[in-house]
Amino acid sequence: MTVAVEAHLVERALRRAAHSRMVPGNLVTPLIDGPRTFGAMLALIDAAERTVHLENYIIRSDATGWRFAKALAAKAQAGCAVRVIYDWIGSFTTARRLWRYLRAAGVETRSFNPPRLIDVFANLTRDHRKLLVVDGASAVLGGLCLGDEWSGDPDREIEPWRDTAVRIDGPAAGILDHVFHDMWARTGAPVSPAASPDEVPDAGTSMVMVVAGTPGRVRIYRVIELLSAGVVDRMWLTDAYMVAPRPLFQAILTAAREGVDVRLLVPSSSDLPIVRNLTRIGYRELIEAGVRIFEWVGPMLHAKTQVSDGRWTRVGSSNMNAASLMGNYELDVLIDDPTVAEAFEAIYRRDIARSAEVVARHHRNGWRPGGRSRLVRTAEPAGEPTSLGLHHRRRRVLQTVQTVAVGARRSVFLPVSAILIVLAVLFVILPTLMGYAVGGLLLWLAAGAGLEAFRRRSLPPV
Repeated sequence: MTVAVEAHLVERALRRAAHSRMVPGNLVTPLIDGPRTFGAMLALIDAAERTVHLENYIIRSDATGWRFAKALAAKAQAGCAVRVIYDWIGSFTTARRLWRYLRAAGVETRSFNPPRLIDVFANLTRDHRKLLVVDGASAVLGGLCLGDEWSGDPDREIEPWRDTAVRIDGPAAGILDHVFHDMWARTGAPVSPAASPDEVPDAGTSMVMVVAGTPGRVRIYRVIELLSAGVVDRMWLTDAYMVAPRPLFQAILTAAREGVDVRLLVPSSSDLPIVRNLTRIGYRELIEAGVRIFEWVGPMLHAKTQVSDGRWTRVGSSNMNAASLMGNYELDVLIDDPTVAEAFEAIYRRDIARSAEVVARHHRNGWRPGGRSRLVRTAEPAGEPTSLGLHHRRRRVLQTVQTVAVGARRSVFLPVSAILIVLAVLFVILPTLMGYAVGGLLLWLAAGAGLEAFRRRSLPPV
């Protein structure tokens, strides 16, 4: 089978998995961390002539949020059509004053999925996308929400969260604009078809596939699984909240066992410690398969990226966990361009140079209870592999800062144990009250399940 035929088969499989296609003629620019990304976004907003479409899971009412609010309001007052979608849960703490300010300036704002009392299961679905599209021709998307966490504070020596986005100019930005239109229609009256340009001119040479994740369609899940199954040489992953479903986890293990250079970059500290600890529980199996795991040493690592075989690059909002891959509205792009992949590999090398590698340490006598090695983090950033001798590498491995797997399991199971004990005590002390509470909860869930079944009675099969 020729290389051209193999490439065609890969692209066809990805197209079917993503329910999308590769679009040529795009200029792709990597954007690293909030200061640079926000600067690029605000510049695009300032240059807008017709439309500004912003969709984000979190828009805070802090200094960063107000900076964007003022830019959006100025454009609306200048005559541009400015539309904003925010997630109700994600932006729950945002001051209402910010939304009132935007609406008074002429900005159309919509909240995605406010809570519904009976529709229990629908409340779990969130709009986790992060997207800006200007004039239907230029877009920025990635993992960044709009808040001070991503901006940092140089005066107080607070670094911004480590995150990644891309700017896309060209026809793929037009497709992203249509993705925004679809979400806008889900939250109310649709946008007029005349609001977007009929054709967006080419701006570069990159091929871009837009993967618009919707609940239950597992599009980005299947794309990541296909990339993991087809990788030949190397696959480098960055993820903020990785608790991969077993089939995807197995695809990563299989690639590593077959000699692929698989690397995983995750946070060493997280805003969701329990998710970080669930990630760590899977370390042993990954390391034994040959995966190199790096924990970022610095502020929160929030990026979601993948670069494979120096060709494919994935950037977006999807985390490698079930809620993100199967339950939320997410948005990613898959870029087929060796030049872009090379840029992202350089970024990855810089990131792991500031990370500590998790390794397996064996006792000197080769034995410990259970016959298992101990997982620890190196005490210094690991950097790139070197040709150092075995003795030197062993000495370096013995420089550790913590035992990883044991602490992770303890941090996960101790709270579960405590919760179960408290519930048991409440049932013993207050059996009648707890019975009413559990009965009410079951009736609420039953009503939600019945409503969901009624809603799906006439839906076509997926």
